[in-house]
Amino acid sequence: MRELAGMLGAGPPFRDRRDAGKKLARCLIRHRGERPIVFALPRGGVPVGYEIALALDAPLDVIVARKLGAPDEPEFGIGAVAPGGVRVLNEGAVRRLGIPQDYLDRITRLETAEVERRLRHFRGGLPETNVSGRTVILVDDGLATGVTARAAVEALRLRGPERIVLAMPVCAAQTAEPFRAEVDDLVCLKCPPNLGAIGFWYRDFDQTPDIEVVGLLEAARRRVEES
Repeated sequence: MRELAGMLGAGPPFRDRRDAGKKLARCLIRHRGERPIVFALPRGGVPVGYEIALALDAPLDVIVARKLGAPDEPEFGIGAVAPGGVRVLNEGAVRRLGIPQDYLDRITRLETAEVERRLRHFRGGLPETNVSGRTVILVDDGLATGVTARAAVEALRLRGPERIVLAMPVCAAQTAEPFRAEVDDLVCLKCPPNLGAIGFWYRDFDQTPDIEVVGLLEAARRRVEES
């Protein structure tokens, strides 16, 4: 904790998620000419993504990925699911914990159904955005293990984009390195070796409610339609 306090200096570098999005957008402006589409991981990634979409004059959409929790320890992610039938597993953790196949199949069905429910809720029944041949910028408010982001990257890749850019205000250094080989560009403002909790990097890290997610998506959609 003392090492983390030293890295934070006088205080967290981001006021809130929208402040983080504005700062992150400055490092992504080079992609503006590529007609990018911004995809945010809800809920916390949406305020970040909204500011990036605004700065890049880009559409904003969501992609939902859900962590697969270990038996009796749901906060410990052993994998994740995303749209298009994508499932990624931490094979080492699955073997180490002796997790049976029937549990993996059951939790996968449950979380896949939740992915589909959340997509309907956030999109309001609108079809998914066509990303074929486009640059996609995938955004979250921070990455610790990166398991849900990895599933989201795979799901987006299945849809045929030209390039995938992964962007976040803060990411654990040990998580960022493997991702550099999995995406076309990785942009991270803070990449500490000792991440701690993502909320430590924000002065205001209150939970983003569903109503805010839906409101930001609708505002971004209106802006694109009126432009």
